[in-house]
Amino acid sequence: MNTLRNILALLVALALLVAIPTTIGAEKKDRPEQIRATLIGYEEVPSVSTVASGRFSGTIDSIGESIDYELTFSGLQGTVAQSHIHFAQKGVNGSVVIWLCQTTGTPAPPAVAAITPFCPQTGTVTGHITTANVVAASTTSQLIVAGELAEVIAAIKAGVAYANVHSTPLTPGGEIRGQIRVGDDDDDHDHGGGNDKHDHD
Repeated sequence: MNTLRNILALLVALALLVAIPTTIGAEKKDRPEQIRATLIGYEEVPSVSTVASGRFSGTIDSIGESIDYELTFSGLQGTVAQSHIHFAQKGVNGSVVIWLCQTTGTPAPPAVAAITPFCPQTGTVTGHITTANVVAASTTSQLIVAGELAEVIAAIKAGVAYANVHSTPLTPGGEIRGQIRVGDDDDDHDHGGGNDKHDHD
């Protein structure tokens, strides 16, 4: 009898050991994820010499169905026009897939205009992104169509999405930009610090 009890106890212990890593993995997977980007002119393609800077931060919900974000920027040398998340790797320009803010002069497409906040000339804008906010990539070969939030989140996690702020009339292609990363730390390595104009003006 004691032998049977010992065997049963051993089986229970083994079952618990197998279950623990699975449970830990599930808990990790189901946590919200922080994303962020530091926006400067040098990250634009081609690079822009500007005193402007910005910060994008967001939270992907635990099941990947929404992103809550905050975008702050200041010092634009042009008039703010629009801001987006684009689909492309560092050093490459890619299609707009999400509008972060719009202006009356540069409104968002009709499909997302009602759910896109308006940009301040300087300051902070916040928003909530769902599948309804995702627009089709203008470069069809990039294979993101309207509503594909899961694909946009996958691109963000892979490091191939960036946020930028456009201004007119001097930098309609974008005045400041930053590659979006997963994580909430402030350790940005890819641009080597701020623009020289910040240091020498």
